[in-house]
Amino acid sequence: MSRSERLLQLLQVLRRHRLPVSGGTLAAELAISLRTLYRDIATLQAQGADIEGEAGIGYVLRPTYMLPPLMFTRDEIEALMLGFNFVAQRTDDSFATAARDALAKINAVLPDDLRGSLGETSLLAGPGNPLPVNRVELGLLRQALRQEYPLDITYRDLSGQTSRRTVWPFALSYFDGARVLMTWCTLRHDFRNFRSDRIETADLGAGRYPKRRAALLKEWRQRNNIPNRLML
Repeated sequence: MSRSERLLQLLQVLRRHRLPVSGGTLAAELAISLRTLYRDIATLQAQGADIEGEAGIGYVLRPTYMLPPLMFTRDEIEALMLGFNFVAQRTDDSFATAARDALAKINAVLPDDLRGSLGETSLLAGPGNPLPVNRVELGLLRQALRQEYPLDITYRDLSGQTSRRTVWPFALSYFDGARVLMTWCTLRHDFRNFRSDRIETADLGAGRYPKRRAALLKEWRQRNNIPNRLML
């Protein structure tokens, strides 16, 4: 691996970590010495990369720093295509349109030899189970997630009984055949999951809920002994 390739890879690794990551962890992932890592970080900082931290504490790449366009490998293109196909088939019309628009943007900047790979991939997303009809827009649920707003919902359980809840949503899970809103329920004072197709009504509450969405997700993972996954 050339030094320029190594520097780009270091930026990519830093971009994957939202919190400061130790030099030892970075060096191990890149298969280089700590001395080489410190030298590479100094080089990137001198070139304008907004990397904060120091030896013994850890390093983080600030989100305001924009990486220059990077060339995709064929494996990366096929991974993107497979992901876009899953999104188009398993989510909702809004996300399907967003996936197609994102794919068009990527296609516009690829060189000719790689652009053809977008239409020639042999990795296909197979059909899933039919998705139930939602009574509320998934876009409203995503808005509550992004802005950390509480939701006042009317929910119909499996037996057909309805109840009113105020919930703090922290994740929306897409399963084959169902979408599940993961929340902290103020009625039960505990984590509760709600299938989106059984939410009869949903309204945004006033103001942000008191806990951060990331903190709720972390607490839920810890309680259920679920390891953190790579989240961009």
